[in-house]
Amino acid sequence: MCGRYTLLADELEVLKEFGLDQEIESFHPSYNVAPGQNVLAIINDGNGKRAGYLRWGLIPSWAEDEKIGYKMINARSETAHQKPSFKNLLTRKRCLIVADSFYEWKRVSNEKQPKRIQVKDRKLFGFAGLWDKWVQGDRTLFTCTILTTSANRFMEDIHDRMPVILPKSKEDEWLQPHKLKPGEAKEFLHSLADVPLSAYNISDYVNSAQNNDPLCVNPIV
Repeated sequence: MCGRYTLLADELEVLKEFGLDQEIESFHPSYNVAPGQNVLAIINDGNGKRAGYLRWGLIPSWAEDEKIGYKMINARSETAHQKPSFKNLLTRKRCLIVADSFYEWKRVSNEKQPKRIQVKDRKLFGFAGLWDKWVQGDRTLFTCTILTTSANRFMEDIHDRMPVILPKSKEDEWLQPHKLKPGEAKEFLHSLADVPLSAYNISDYVNSAQNNDPLCVNPIV
């Protein structure tokens, strides 16, 4: 799964890395991005790429209760094309969720050791995501979920799941606004090459989403 991550880069770095030409309203870095928060995402609206904030925890457009979002922070890429909440989003509402590392907890005996995981050859990268618009009365929310997949060889020692990380060469293809069949989107995700990862141990200070400062990413022996 993917339940916590970081975005420490500044706005100019994000604009340059993803080829964006418009300022990002309310841009803010974070050492501890958590579900329920607004997260930086990139879409292609048909006129080009643009970045903005979506709330992490998908609320399908047809949902009656927004609390469903707390259960939908992730979507399994293997089965999303079959699920009512995700399959239509795979056809048109695809996004990148911008990050520069993510956290995972490795079980060691009866404890869990938090780790910070980074892409070796890139400071910034994007998770494959889906988004939707939810309207009820005078309330409108734009929300998202992060797609996950089985752990690759590097990650399987830490956890059995991991977020889908798009190689740079595949980002624009994922964002293209043309319609895909849900099965085609699934095949695209499962054709992606692994990205090289590295990891190091951090303290359990990161366990609390209220902690959001450099201590979250400090390495420990």
